[in-house]
Amino acid sequence: MSAVNENQGGKFKILVGVLSLLLIALAVYTITLFNDSKTKVSNLESQKVEIERELESLIANYDEIIKDNEIKDKEILAARERITVLLDSVKQAQANVNLLDRYRTEIDRLKRERTILFKRADSLIAANKRLLQERDSTYLELHNSRTLADSISRENESMSETIKRASVVKARNLRGEAVIIRKSGKVLNTNRASRADKIRACFTLVANDIATKGNRTLYLQVTNPKNNIVGERAFIQFENGSFFYSASTNVFYENEELDVCILVDVSDNDLIEGNYNFNLYDEESLVATTSMELK
Repeated sequence: MSAVNENQGGKFKILVGVLSLLLIALAVYTITLFNDSKTKVSNLESQKVEIERELESLIANYDEIIKDNEIKDKEILAARERITVLLDSVKQAQANVNLLDRYRTEIDRLKRERTILFKRADSLIAANKRLLQERDSTYLELHNSRTLADSISRENESMSETIKRASVVKARNLRGEAVIIRKSGKVLNTNRASRADKIRACFTLVANDIATKGNRTLYLQVTNPKNNIVGERAFIQFENGSFFYSASTNVFYENEELDVCILVDVSDNDLIEGNYNFNLYDEESLVATTSMELK
């Protein structure tokens, strides 16, 4: 009986030992499995983070080309939007092998798409730059042409004004005098207002090869000591001015010296003692002045 009990006790001890070993093995296996699972989860999370970084990098690429070159291409903008949506999906998803594989496949496709779209964008950007350069070149040429045209116009205006001034017929030796007209037609000078019948201005038109040859109208303006215009008191209007005049005459000018006299009909009230001023005009241009005094 004692031997049987000892035998059963030994078997029990063996069973306890085996069970202990199995429990230890199970514990080790469980710990190992937990650690492996933890490692796998950590690895999956790392891969997920890497995928997020790649997507963010793709978005940054699109932002750069869109901003730097002001790209408004619909396909490029749509591609960037798809990447943004995919990034949001990755951030919200629980990492697993199959899902991450699908994301990697999609990223590879997006990278190929990026290469194609960016290549096309580079071509468009280059074309736009050429167009801008051509436009700037055209604008510069146009600006230079306008500047040259303005310069030529100013030179022509200056030359035209110079020619216009040079073409005016000058007069020299302008002298004013009061005269007595005899019945015989004889003309005598006088310095007395009470004896004068008319006022006369004589002068010489100077030779001028630039001046226009042909008929010219000369106007004489005479003012008495009261600063009143004597004679016709006619009014003439020109493009650049106007004035009253006492008398006028037409002459035929042939670019050579020409002696001219103009008679002014005056009333007795106009002839008073004092100083008289004479202004001679070739059309609207003042060409000579003088004065005389009557007693």
